[in-house]
Formats: sequence, structure tokens, C-alpha cells
Amino acid sequence: MKPKHRMSNLSWVGLLTLATLALVFLMSCSAGDKPSQDSESRTAAKPLVVAMELQFPPFEMTDEQGTPRGISVEMAKALGEFLGRPVEIQNTAWVGLIPSLQSGGADVVISSMTVTEERRQVVDFSIPYAQSGLTLLLSAQSPAQNFSDLNKPGRVVAVKSGTTGAIVAQEKLLQADIRIFEDVAACVLEVVQGKADAFIYDALTVYESHKNNPATTRLNIQSIPDTFGYWAAALKKGNDTLLAQVNDFIREYRSQGGFERLGDEYLGSVKAVFEEQDVPFFFDIQE
Repeated sequence: MKPKHRMSNLSWVGLLTLATLALVFLMSCSAGDKPSQDSESRTAAKPLVVAMELQFPPFEMTDEQGTPRGISVEMAKALGEFLGRPVEIQNTAWVGLIPSLQSGGADVVISSMTVTEERRQVVDFSIPYAQSGLTLLLSAQSPAQNFSDLNKPGRVVAVKSGTTGAIVAQEKLLQADIRIFEDVAACVLEVVQGKADAFIYDALTVYESHKNNPATTRLNIQSIPDTFGYWAAALKKGNDTLLAQVNDFIREYRSQGGFERLGDEYLGSVKAVFEEQDVPFFFDIQE
């Protein structure tokens, strides 16, 4: 009688390996039926990309180490905490802010942006969180005293590209020479050197620019007629869920005194000047 054949050790190892692979395959297929909890957590913690131009202290700026700082940065971080998402500050040139939303490169813009009908055509705005009117930094050499004085042949007005100041100047100062620059410093320099009669911008920048150049500039922070407007966060059109969340954040942050704290921390010395000249302060908004 022939002895029964016995399976070799190698065959046993092969079967065991096949069984293990089959078990792993079944487990992976089962796990793939729905996202794991870790996957859901990672999705919930996706960074909130906030675009701003870090050239407008004390709202948007950097410190000596290049770290983003300022009122808008603090606001963005608070928004991230409200949403439970880490925040990534994306330093973007002013003219690239709205395109960054449209391309999906940024989730929200918080950059002292004034709400205009033209901008409403391409982005959605949150409820306002601040307010400001356009004002004038005047050259000490210029005879101009106010906005209407600028609408004359021979007057030179400096404006920053893409801003409401540039829009207003081009629409209303038809007799003046409007010169467009890419940054605030260049506009201020034109006035300081007497090459421009005025620079049109917000009250804070005009105030700070005059304070830094008291001998060569004059200040008019009374708002130019019909230019008083609101600042709001901008989002890509149709992003209704995030828009509602940003609105909820602004309401809660205001009710808890967040904007008042930022004003005291960053704008304490300016607030008194605004009150003295009866100019509404940035955060004095009643919804």
C-alpha cells in the first residue's frame, strides 16, 4: 500500500499567504465602502485660505520677520477658530484678489475691500464689518483744499490701481490729470515731492501719510461726497454655505466686542482724531 501523499511545508506557506492576502483585500474593500472617521476629520480641518494685500497697516501688514499681522489678520484667525479650520494667509497683490477667488486659489478675501456694484457683479460680499470714506492727502504746494478744487486743468491726482479712489477720480475729475500707480507708497511720494496735488485714499492711510510727512503734505479726512462705503469679506459667487458662516461670525464677533478690541489695539491714537473732526470711526456700524 502506497503511503498517503503529505503536502510540503512550502505548499502550506503558499496557502497561508493566499489566505492572508484575501483577508486584506476583503477588509480594504469593506473599508472603502464609506469614508473613515479620520478622512472626515481631515476634510473638516481643510485650511481656510484668506487672501489679502499685506501693504495696508495696521489692517494688513507684516512684522520685521515677514509674519502677517494686523486687524484683518486677527479677524481671519478668529474666523478660522469660529469655523474650526486652520487659516492660511495668502499675500496677494490688490489687482489679483478677486481673480484669486474666481480661480479657487482663495476661499475668502479680507483686505479692507469696499463693496461696490461693479464688484458685486463678480463676487459675493458678506455683511459689512467696517466703514470708510475716501479722503485727500494734499500737497503743501497745491492751492487745492477739497475734492472739487481738483477738477481743473493742470491739477494732478495720484491714485492706486484698482481702488475705489481710482474709479471716483476717473469718473468725476474729468479735467484733471489722473496718474495711476501700483502701490500706496508711490502715490504718497508724488504728493510729498509736489508732483501731484492730491492722493485719494481712505482716511487712515491719508492720516498716517500726513503724520509721516507733516512739512510737505496737508490733511483733509472729511469724506469726499458720495464715497462713504462699507468694507466686507468677498467670496466666490455661489459659495452660499461659507458666506452664511462668515456672516454669522461677523455678527458674533461684533456682539462680543471683537472689533472694538481691535480698534483699541491698533487704532487707539487715530480714533481721537476721527472724533475731533466728526468722521465716523471704522467699526461704528449698526446692523
